[in-house]
Amino acid sequence: MNSIGREFIERTKYQYLEKSDQSNHLPQPGLEAEYDASRPIIDLPGHEDIKIKSFDLRKAIESRRSIRNYSHEQLSIEELSYLLWVTQGVVHVTSSATFRNVPSAGARHALETYLLINNVEGVPNGLYRFLAIDHKLVEINTDPDIASRVMEGCLDQDFVRKSAVTFIWTADAYRMKWRYGERGYRYLHLDAGHVCQNLYLGAGSVDCGVCAIAAFSDDYMNELLGFDGVEQFVIYVATVGKINY
Repeated sequence: MNSIGREFIERTKYQYLEKSDQSNHLPQPGLEAEYDASRPIIDLPGHEDIKIKSFDLRKAIESRRSIRNYSHEQLSIEELSYLLWVTQGVVHVTSSATFRNVPSAGARHALETYLLINNVEGVPNGLYRFLAIDHKLVEINTDPDIASRVMEGCLDQDFVRKSAVTFIWTADAYRMKWRYGERGYRYLHLDAGHVCQNLYLGAGSVDCGVCAIAAFSDDYMNELLGFDGVEQFVIYVATVGKINY
């Protein structure tokens, strides 16, 4: 039986790359996915206005643990804004790229951030998307059962529903493939790792713990968020909450 993983590594080597759509002068995809502007929008505090305690980088690295047990304390909207800023914050925009607080292959930044809000001050519970360029949230789904449905999609891991917020990162495949072709699929997963690591490191400065989740039902989560699972798909998940000392 052929190994799917081994074949993926083999077939995404440079020697198999064909001329990219960028090289063929095809139009560049948008810098972020479109959204329904008629949905409620929540302004987030600007990063320059957020006061966060100093937290030594070495301490952040050496104390990093995956935390699944959270207190009932709310995150403030400032703390949520800070965590979004350190994971996907846009520091500069050009006509062809965004430059952010995390690295991305070719500055493609082909990830979008969705949030299951369970316990954030001033934000009604529900599913939201982070609009990175404008640093705002757009409401996606506030059905009372949305947390249970996301938890089910994460194989019934109950700390998803008990977190203050669960980050759900999704990939826009063509935004990366436009430049890198099939090899771009490698870069999507590398980029997801960069983003989640920044979440771990940033969480310590707001007394939060993080648990990254790769165990989720791809098809269920994609259907829940309205993705086809091919051009757009869920790539990584992580829970965040105040540490239960």
